[in-house]
Amino acid sequence: MGEFHDRTGPFAGFKAVQKEAWSLFTPMEVFTTPAAAKLVGFAGVAAGQRLLDVGCGTGVVAITAARRGAKVRGLDLSPVLIERAREHAQLANLDVAFVDGDAESLPYGDNEFDVVLSQFGHMFAPRPDVAIGEMLRVLKPGGTIAFSTWPPHLYVGRMFAMIGRHLPLPEGVASPVLWGDPKIVAERLAGKAKDVSFEMDMITPSALSPQHFRRTMEATIGPLIKLVAQYKDEPDRLKSFRAEFEALISEYFDAGQNVMRQQFLMTKARKV
Repeated sequence: MGEFHDRTGPFAGFKAVQKEAWSLFTPMEVFTTPAAAKLVGFAGVAAGQRLLDVGCGTGVVAITAARRGAKVRGLDLSPVLIERAREHAQLANLDVAFVDGDAESLPYGDNEFDVVLSQFGHMFAPRPDVAIGEMLRVLKPGGTIAFSTWPPHLYVGRMFAMIGRHLPLPEGVASPVLWGDPKIVAERLAGKAKDVSFEMDMITPSALSPQHFRRTMEATIGPLIKLVAQYKDEPDRLKSFRAEFEALISEYFDAGQNVMRQQFLMTKARKV
């Protein structure tokens, strides 16, 4: 069992920045709530199961699972998002134990859970092998691990790659979108999990224009908030980044429906 926060490790600074950057993510829960129901359904969550939601954010997966009768715990790096998750649980009169903590150092015992889920969460841990090792450690043999991630070749994956060109990840930090490649997921689970299966689905955030959606993203997505702040004294660079970003958004903006087409990958497997 690890400490809640690794304040001294090689990635402590990176995690501190992430913790702050993602604190403004709450408005996006409008879009991630339907996806949460898809993940919970895909994982086959049932009443009475002990379940952990890793990188739980505002608790959309945790609360959806708790409504099914699972005994749920949720963990996230951001205390701001955890506070929001607690409010949501209270509102629905559900008993979910939320803590702020680190996906690379889960404060739970071995083989403690029947199900471990993560929706667009564990993928941001800097060391994939450490994060998946921890998620599988706390999962009992035969238990289900399932997660939703963003494929590298679609909108969100391409957005993170674009951000990375302007704001490179620190050395040793893996790109989060590699978790959206089924081949890499299969390699990372090899020998540790079996019966790996994949499914694609889509969320459709509403938007009035590519510019409108860019503004929404710049106000809520951690790395984008940081990038815009970095360019605040360089108006030309900010302008050219925004033009590039809006061009990418335009490829996935459905003007006839006023929505974005954001496809995601769901993975599930059973611990060996």
